[in-house]
Amino acid sequence: MKDHLKPLKNGEKLGVGSMLSVIIKMSIPAILAQISSIIMQYIDAAMVGRLGTSAAAAIGLVSTTTWLIGGVINALAIGFNVQIAHKTGAGDCRGARSLVRHGLLTVTAVSLAVSAICLSVGRFLPAWLGGNPSIRRDAFLYFAVYAASIPIMGADYAAVGMLQCSGNMKIPGALNIMKCVLDVIFNFFFIFPSRGYTLFGREITVPGLGLGVLGAALGTAASLTVCAAFMLWFLLVRSESLSLRREKPSGVYSDELRRAIKIAIPVGIESAAMGLAYVASTKIVAPLGTVSITAHSFSITVESLCYMPGYGIGVAMTAIIGQVMGAGQFKAAKKLSWLSVFFGMAVMTASGAVMYILAPQMIGLLSSDPEVTALGTLILRIEAFAEPLYAASIAVSGVFRGVGDTLGPSLINLLSMWVFRIPLSAFLSHSMGLKGVWIAMAVELSIRGLALLIRLAVKTYGKEMTLNDRKSGADSY
Repeated sequence: MKDHLKPLKNGEKLGVGSMLSVIIKMSIPAILAQISSIIMQYIDAAMVGRLGTSAAAAIGLVSTTTWLIGGVINALAIGFNVQIAHKTGAGDCRGARSLVRHGLLTVTAVSLAVSAICLSVGRFLPAWLGGNPSIRRDAFLYFAVYAASIPIMGADYAAVGMLQCSGNMKIPGALNIMKCVLDVIFNFFFIFPSRGYTLFGREITVPGLGLGVLGAALGTAASLTVCAAFMLWFLLVRSESLSLRREKPSGVYSDELRRAIKIAIPVGIESAAMGLAYVASTKIVAPLGTVSITAHSFSITVESLCYMPGYGIGVAMTAIIGQVMGAGQFKAAKKLSWLSVFFGMAVMTASGAVMYILAPQMIGLLSSDPEVTALGTLILRIEAFAEPLYAASIAVSGVFRGVGDTLGPSLINLLSMWVFRIPLSAFLSHSMGLKGVWIAMAVELSIRGLALLIRLAVKTYGKEMTLNDRKSGADSY
């Protein structure tokens, strides 16, 4: 597989156009994977929704808990993956393979422990979360299957990040798309009972297990298992730089673990706190009425299609900056950092403009209620103005992860959410309703983006010069 970063790691001086070409080539697979994942999640939700509101409520009850667990496991994986990017950039493939061994073992061991804890408390979780007795059994079954699959999820997270940070964006992108497609296929057979269809004038019977919510959980677990197996095969067997050899690990596990924890802890805390913030935001919206709740939910769905390209670019930048930093090309890292930020802002400005123009049609696809459509259109058009700076925050966070600096961005993300968005949402919701909540969201995202841009400017042009200093970044754990 072609190494798009080889000229940069070798110290070749590339123009802006050539650097931008590298960013685009590395970003496109990640962007497509992010977008396809969201689209398939919507289809998945629609399939479960056909079972009725109780089924959707049962899954929704435990969804925030699953997000929290997934975020913590992914944070630990990131701790090893960033180090792999640095080792790969430095040409130390043996060191990178050492991190693959130790990273996979560590993430799997932690995932097994988390899985055991979740299985032990799963029966009580729906009641702890205040779920209606009528949905607790389905919620427990869904969570139990999720808990049992946590070790597979952890291995998948680790393998995806390791391949991406080694420069291989295509395989994880393709397999993530395949995972979403398989999820829909498995759900089709697991959720619904056997039923008849008319095809070309002939009656055919499509088999189905009719497991309902349990079927949705099993479908997701099955698709995850299949794709995790392929992902690990590509990582451990097919990858030119990371496939395991019969060699003694070159790295000291205690040092690798210490560095991984230093990177992972801020990301894990941020993920947990942000999850709690989203719960708090939902509680602010809930008293505003059914129309507001529905418009809020559907608008988040629509907006996610607009910011997924930004997250794809952020993933690519973690790999790019990590490898270029590992190769010691600090000036190139600085140029790439700013170029990626401007590229991300341009992409999400365009997607924001599309969202502003097509807001009525995009909401209309999800709801035929004129009140929901009108309110959803209004708040999406408010949010469209925040997309450029939201893009900046995503891209800058990806850059700093590539450097190995996760504490600063995590603190900025947490403070902006809890100091600005939540209090401002609560205040404005009383006088402006849902419109006020989304104004608060747009203001907070803009503040977050500006704060991270300022931090990037200080780190690249200020006295610290983090991206140009060998004592920082990859060598400063």
